[in-house]
Amino acid sequence: MLLVTLLESDKEIYASTLAKTIDCTYSHVVKLLKEMNKAGLIVFQKRGRLKILTLTKKGEKLSQHIREARSLL
Repeated sequence: MLLVTLLESDKEIYASTLAKTIDCTYSHVVKLLKEMNKAGLIVFQKRGRLKILTLTKKGEKLSQHIREARSLL
């Protein structure tokens, strides 16, 4: 769900807005994002004090597969 939300976002997204969007705690989202970053699915782009979340090509592919699987259910 987290990756699909990033894929479908049409604006810059931060961990705090992502947490609100998926109705999850900020600390849990940050923990998941760190693991996804280690796996090469997302990157953090620092802009001042903010970290903008961006999917990598690998993350985009996985997000598309998740979205397709979800549509089949």
